[in-house]
Amino acid sequence: QVQLVESGGGLVQAGGSLRLSCAASGLTFSTYAMSWFRQAPGKEREFVATITWNGGSTKYAEFVKGRFTISRDNAKNTVYLQMNSLKPEDTAVYFCAASAVQNLVLLGRGMADYWGKGTLVTVSP
Repeated sequence: QVQLVESGGGLVQAGGSLRLSCAASGLTFSTYAMSWFRQAPGKEREFVATITWNGGSTKYAEFVKGRFTISRDNAKNTVYLQMNSLKPEDTAVYFCAASAVQNLVLLGRGMADYWGKGTLVTVSP
């Protein structure tokens, strides 16, 4: 059974930082692209960042470029999202997702085989 478990969310002031983690089990992690999405209250889920199986390629949403960094540790079956210079509009539930597809365009459109349950990030003004 595949499980993706996010952690690291919480309450932070604007301008602060958080690092999210997503621990994967039940799949051959090193063969999957991993992505982060988010969903703010009353809004649709949106793409945040993605990283291919070996970390060789990444893609970011325009609104996080220069502030967020996605990385992975295949030895630990974990993907990370380092979030700096957080803004109140970054408040959302953040989800990680795993995809056998490695195409960055398709990953950015939400293609995924497995999803986590999410972790809440709240950024106060």
